[in-house]
Amino acid sequence: MGTDVVNSLEVRQLAYAYPDGTQALFGVDLSIARGERVALLGPNGAGKTTLVMHLNGILTAGHGSVSVAGTPVRKDTLKEIRQRVGLVFQDPDDQLFMPTVRDDVAFGPANAGLRGAELDRVVEDALERVGMLAAADRPPHHLSFGQRRRVAVATVLAMAPEILVLDEPSSNLDPAARRELAEILRSLDVTVLMVTHDLPYALELCERSLILSGGVIAADGPTRELLADSELLAEHRLELPYGFAIPAV
Repeated sequence: MGTDVVNSLEVRQLAYAYPDGTQALFGVDLSIARGERVALLGPNGAGKTTLVMHLNGILTAGHGSVSVAGTPVRKDTLKEIRQRVGLVFQDPDDQLFMPTVRDDVAFGPANAGLRGAELDRVVEDALERVGMLAAADRPPHHLSFGQRRRVAVATVLAMAPEILVLDEPSSNLDPAARRELAEILRSLDVTVLMVTHDLPYALELCERSLILSGGVIAADGPTRELLADSELLAEHRLELPYGFAIPAV
């Protein structure tokens, strides 16, 4: 048996143009190792959403390739890929539509064939991991926004994904909910790609960051180093909050 390490995500020379001819990606190359937490940064219009939609096959590459844990993203692998790539939307209400929290978290695994005690175990484990087990029988719309976002993460964790992709996870969270979510994300034993404009959150959670700008990866390195480079940030329309200083190591 070979000993080659398989990365959670491999993107090679990915290019994509929308049907109206707008070119969004011009040749994206990136690798994310199993267990890494990586931030994807970039200005509006950089292609971040377009890239994310290639990771689970919502969009099909015009050129190049995407592989998840060694499995190429193709039409004939979409079912497997969509179990391996857990996408958490910016608005949790796009993800929660069942009468109770338990039903929402059970939806994916039940569709994948789980039943009975095994399904119950998977649901309760996912809710436990995000600190929401006590809310299992509550309607999602009775929860706070931060609690709903944690339940949305649980719906994805219940599918045992290879990689968790979070779209602006800190948006609209108050400081306490933001801290609670950060603690949860640090505790998870799963590869994470975090798409965010929140540079301090990227620094807090991700040792490595990528800057996507103009449809290509413009920078890839330690988050602390990238955010300390004011010229780099300015070039790609990224800004730290007023008065925020990169803490000394």
